[in-house]
Amino acid sequence: MTPSARRPSGLAALLLLAASMASPPASAQLLVGQTAGFTGPVSAGVQEVTRGAKLYLDAVNAEGGVGGEKIELVSLDDRFDPKVSAENARTLIEQKGVIALFLTRGTPHTEAVLPLLDRHAVPLVGPSTGAMVLHAPVRRHVFNVRASYQREAEKAMGHLAGIGMQRIALLTVDDSFGNDALQGALRGLRRARLEPAMQAAFDRNRPDFSGLAPEVARANAQGVLIVGTAQAVAEGIAAIRAAGSKAQLVTLSNNATPGFVAGLGPNASGTIVTQVFPNERSVAVPMVKEAQALAKKGAPDGELSAAMLEGYASAKVLVEGLRRAGPKPTRATLQAALEGMRKFDLGGLEVGYSPTDHTGLDFADLSIVGADGRFRR
Repeated sequence: MTPSARRPSGLAALLLLAASMASPPASAQLLVGQTAGFTGPVSAGVQEVTRGAKLYLDAVNAEGGVGGEKIELVSLDDRFDPKVSAENARTLIEQKGVIALFLTRGTPHTEAVLPLLDRHAVPLVGPSTGAMVLHAPVRRHVFNVRASYQREAEKAMGHLAGIGMQRIALLTVDDSFGNDALQGALRGLRRARLEPAMQAAFDRNRPDFSGLAPEVARANAQGVLIVGTAQAVAEGIAAIRAAGSKAQLVTLSNNATPGFVAGLGPNASGTIVTQVFPNERSVAVPMVKEAQALAKKGAPDGELSAAMLEGYASAKVLVEGLRRAGPKPTRATLQAALEGMRKFDLGGLEVGYSPTDHTGLDFADLSIVGADGRFRR
């Protein structure tokens, strides 16, 4: 072979150099996409959940990633608007070419991206919503990690009835999230042979409790489940207290964040918040202990929150799926790997999937905000 055959000419060399600069290397990062409300009414929770996920993803990347490829999380702000969620998902899937979507936030928002998942056969791992519509019937490309809202609401009603409360009011946002949680709450009340002392929905975009709060007081409710965004629930609780009600107040795990507690101000202490992961301070749970160690290095204040733990657990499922997907994972091999994941130990909690079950965990617990603003179990 002549030297000219072994080495490209000057012009050819320049063309090859230009091509190499224009194209990503073969071993490009594993792109994972996220659309969530980094600004708007759920921003505090979104930021915490994402921070928890990054604790694990950063640790994996520091050890070389998956199969020598690092995981890059591409996050877009949808401002908690379902229309923007769909637009972001299209950008991530069709333009960015992500291998999966991850940690979407909100029930209507996640519903908005479902058609794109099906059209492009893209897995969604760990949506940060417990909507039953994502559990049953099985959504082929959705892999839930956390328990459902119905499970949480049902457990909360069982607790209130179990301590002797018979007059329980239900206030829910008028969207698919609120309707979903309402079904679980009603089921819990039926099991206790109770009917709601008062039941009403409030507007998702313009929540107004000026009329609802006095109704709660007139119903002499002993307990109130209020379901909505952190901002709306904080406003509702303030209005209920201002109306003179001393009822026990309960909300769901979407509000299990320090940001929500701060928003409650003087009304925080004594509020019950359901949880879908073990106590974030329990070192007896291996996953919690592991996340705590990383949080001390990576979190701004060194603290691990309940919301961060949700993101952390979801990241563990995502990474395990990528590892099982073989060299150079694709959307198809990741889908197959996740559906073949049986009894994966997150560290004290076991999750598994099959082609007919994408439910994930069934863990639900209750916490109460202490005088110091921390969640107590």
